Amino acid sequence: MDSMEEWLAKLPDLAVTYGMRVLVALLIFIIGRWLSKVIAKAVEALMTKRGVDRAAIGFVGGLTSAGIMAFTLIAVLAHLGVQTASLVAVLGAAGLAVGLALQGSLSNFAAGVLLVVFRPIKAGDYVEAAGAAGVVEEVSIFSTTLITPDNKKIIAPNAAVINSVIVNYSAKDTRRVDLVIGVSYDADLKQTREVLTKVVTASDYVLTTPAPTIEVSELADSSVNFVVRPWVNSADYWNAYFQLMANIKVALDEAGIGIPYPQMDLHVQNLPERPPQS
Repeated sequence: MDSMEEWLAKLPDLAVTYGMRVLVALLIFIIGRWLSKVIAKAVEALMTKRGVDRAAIGFVGGLTSAGIMAFTLIAVLAHLGVQTASLVAVLGAAGLAVGLALQGSLSNFAAGVLLVVFRPIKAGDYVEAAGAAGVVEEVSIFSTTLITPDNKKIIAPNAAVINSVIVNYSAKDTRRVDLVIGVSYDADLKQTREVLTKVVTASDYVLTTPAPTIEVSELADSSVNFVVRPWVNSADYWNAYFQLMANIKVALDEAGIGIPYPQMDLHVQNLPERPPQS
């Protein structure tokens, strides 16, 4: 009877102590849930501003919210006096098992997050990556889709893309067109330079700044090689390339400047006499 009375006497103190723990734990849960929503929305807003694919936005936002809530629940249980060490160990072991089972997919996902955050490529860029070249159609959670110039669709794992050398031809507004024009050794170099300069400056695609470079680069086996290096807008690269190649050929022909081509002269010595015919 005395023990019951003692227990009842302690009940108000116990109620206050544990009631405060429950209230604080509830407060931690409410704050954690609010933070998970706020941070997830902030991440989604940032990704939306950067033009990330919707599927990736939803997935990353949900993953962010779930991660914060997991930490919140562990904090709540720890505050209530529950031993969370074993729970964390079990979750860690489960996470390790899942990670090993989905190693390839997780590496692609992690690479996709890096591509989304740092944006070395984006939709519409012409790139070389993962051994392929084409226009980026989409950067999704696990893969990157490229469309080749001959309209083939290439789907490359994000891990292969992020681990390869990425050449982004669309990253800058301007590009340099590099042409090598070979002329005959009999050609007048001053005249040749004037003809090439006239063709380059007459093109609507060529920019005046930076100025184009037109110089002799090599005395080759059968030709004197000029480098012709004008700057153009990146979007005009191939139009400028094809136009300049055709116009240079026409202009050199009109100026009488020869363009050598591979040939072989055969000299026969000590040709045996033809036997007399009977």
